[in-house]
Amino acid sequence: MPRRKLYHRGDYRRLHDVSEKGGDARDPFRRDLARLIHCPAFRRLQGKTQLFPNGENDFFRNRLTHSIEVSQIATGIAQNLNASVLSDDPINEHLVSFAALAHDLGHPPFGHNGEKALDELMSGHGGFEGNAQTLRILCRLEKKETREFPYPNVVANPFNDESKDIRLGLNLTMRSLASVLKYDREIPITDEDVKKKGYDRPVKGYYSSEDEVVQEIVDSVEARSPRPGFKTIECSIMDVADDIAYSTYDLEDAFKAGFLSPIEMAAAPAELKDEIATEINSKLKILYAGTKNYSEMDVKEVDDILGRLFRTTFDYSSTSADAAYEVSRRVYHRSRILAGTGYYRTALTSKFVHEFICDVEFTKNTTFPSLSKVRLKIDTFKEVELLKKFAYKSLIMSPMLKMAENSSGSIIERIFHTLVDAKTGAGRRLLPTDWREVYFGISDPSWRMRTVCDFIASMTDRYCLEFYSRITGSNPPSIHKPFQ
Repeated sequence: MPRRKLYHRGDYRRLHDVSEKGGDARDPFRRDLARLIHCPAFRRLQGKTQLFPNGENDFFRNRLTHSIEVSQIATGIAQNLNASVLSDDPINEHLVSFAALAHDLGHPPFGHNGEKALDELMSGHGGFEGNAQTLRILCRLEKKETREFPYPNVVANPFNDESKDIRLGLNLTMRSLASVLKYDREIPITDEDVKKKGYDRPVKGYYSSEDEVVQEIVDSVEARSPRPGFKTIECSIMDVADDIAYSTYDLEDAFKAGFLSPIEMAAAPAELKDEIATEINSKLKILYAGTKNYSEMDVKEVDDILGRLFRTTFDYSSTSADAAYEVSRRVYHRSRILAGTGYYRTALTSKFVHEFICDVEFTKNTTFPSLSKVRLKIDTFKEVELLKKFAYKSLIMSPMLKMAENSSGSIIERIFHTLVDAKTGAGRRLLPTDWREVYFGISDPSWRMRTVCDFIASMTDRYCLEFYSRITGSNPPSIHKPFQ
């Protein structure tokens, strides 16, 4: 029996067959990558928050620059694997790049605060979650093709004569869609089912509206694979690359903004370090329990890891027993220089990224090759998670960021309630023409709430603020400014 390869015919199937263009030498995954790069949802990432509120400062990363960095790290991991363990059956680097560039498409304005607000607003109607929204954008919301457009119908309508939703989004290959399916779990529609299953909000997974699409993806890529747990190697690489980018580049931005420094990390209260260790341990149990070198973290190991990561900064060596003051002054000075000087920050993050990329382990799935796994080695995983947690905690504990968090939630809530106002019906008329057409296409209340949710989630931070200004009458922009 011949050995199974990473890719086969089912991977290249699209949601709907279309005529191939003559004279195009690109493989299907390279075409999918082009479709992604040219779509509005990808461009809008430049206006969405990564770590700091978008528009606060043009130095800091946004979702677009973050996605580009994730793509570079992911393709680096793929190239390393192709050069070592997969030289005879290489990973498609275009597909890995696609997964990385697409992974944050579904994030709403104002980052995780926007996600939390929309999830609460959609409570009882399937909730809201960024990864689920990414899949929905790619296979439903983007205006590239429908089941009747461009072939055989020249009229582009979101619904057919039976009022059925026939949108196909970018009409991508099954393997490309699989590459963004991080969580093989259908999100419950009702709050009762969420509580019954013991899920945390927002629930990670995919919406019930995309259940048929997900089943089609699984049937095409690995028809007999066990469920749940379906996750392709490209998605696995993207996930690792995202963690590496978050732990290094977001930390760099936190250093630049003055929210964090190596010495502040080292001097953090033991309670905070214990909280971080506990959170990391919960992930360790899921991902590494039973593996070689498995051990849970404590405060001492947090300190040991920080000392190792910033060893040149925390050089406590001294020739005199009375030099404690001098050592403290030197460490403080080095920490401040590292956090405040671009050359040193760049050198540090470059060093981290290189070390993390080179510390990836690969596990081949001989039965289902496309579901082979990539992950960080356990010690490196601890380092990455520790840096991620410190970057995140530095923000949620900041009163400056709390102000932005509170205002962003209320802005999204006001827009949502205005657009779904059932009493007067005036709100829905504020929708752009194409969104209004979708809104009125089906009369089901949950459909209409999901349509409003899709519209808000697609907004950039700036457009969301401008739309809010329009409905409140406070310094509204020109009426001629179109939806971005």
